[in-house]
Amino acid sequence: MATIVHFELPADDVDRAKGFWEGVFGWSFQGMDGPFEYLMTQGEEPVGAIYQSQEGERGPVVYMSTDDIDAALAKVAQAGGEAGEKQPIPTIGWFARCKDTEGNVFSLFQGDPSVPGDLSPA
Repeated sequence: MATIVHFELPADDVDRAKGFWEGVFGWSFQGMDGPFEYLMTQGEEPVGAIYQSQEGERGPVVYMSTDDIDAALAKVAQAGGEAGEKQPIPTIGWFARCKDTEGNVFSLFQGDPSVPGDLSPA
């Protein structure tokens, strides 16, 4: 059975969202290095993040663990969902955004520390 390992909260205003979640639940956040602002919860399980929403994204995105992301993506498609392309998270693993048969967005995650740390084109 897959477990929830991460969640994301898309926000129109990242600072406003950060203030909300800090104020309501006492969460603290720390930014990550990367090409865009991504604030990760600190000391919480599962780990969550706030980021700038794209194209009207709404609602939490839940990440489910899998030991074989390629097989899980095939199962999503076979069950009538939409399976996105797997994408690397350098030195951490792989993820893929998906939708279920009702249009609910979720992501799959496979840990794999062997994913190269520098994925920029040569």
